[in-house]
Amino acid sequence: MFSGIVEALGLVKRIEEEGTNKSFHIESDISSDLYIDQSVSHNGVCLTVVKIIDNVHVVTAVEETLIKANLNDLSVGSTVNLERSVSLSTRLDGHMVQGHVDSTIECIRKEDKDGSWIFGFKYANKDDALLVDKGSICINGVSLTLIDPSDGSLEVTIIPYTYEYTTFKNIQVGDRANVEFDIIGKYVNKYLRKIKIA
Repeated sequence: MFSGIVEALGLVKRIEEEGTNKSFHIESDISSDLYIDQSVSHNGVCLTVVKIIDNVHVVTAVEETLIKANLNDLSVGSTVNLERSVSLSTRLDGHMVQGHVDSTIECIRKEDKDGSWIFGFKYANKDDALLVDKGSICINGVSLTLIDPSDGSLEVTIIPYTYEYTTFKNIQVGDRANVEFDIIGKYVNKYLRKIKIA
């Protein structure tokens, strides 16, 4: 479980293909503090640390993860948002995030508001019931508040700190981002569909 509060940026140093899997070698300020079998969020994707070499850790993404998330868009030199899982004694500063990416969304707007940035994203209409104005969403592993989602598009505001210390500064119009919808909304939506209210 994560909170969507990015801890560090990681730099992709190497990518290895192993059948339908890909292993990513990530250099970061927290890599040497990790341990084998630890869960770490990479752009919102929960991946298991399989190797640590000095200040580089290695994680492997299987085919299903590569299909669902934007990890195939990474190349050597790309940066990723990193967050270690929360502990029971940790404050939940963002919201409850599983690290199980639902899909990708496309950036359709990036506007500098002279103190903040507005990002607009296009999402699949089928996901409309999972989004509410001022609700929570996790984009590339960052916990954010939604602005008026409707008709297949949503917006989020990025403050200067988040812009500087996450990969949002690198996102351009046309780029794909990983999205995890709020887990509570997903459970409520499934329950309502099951009893045929929604």
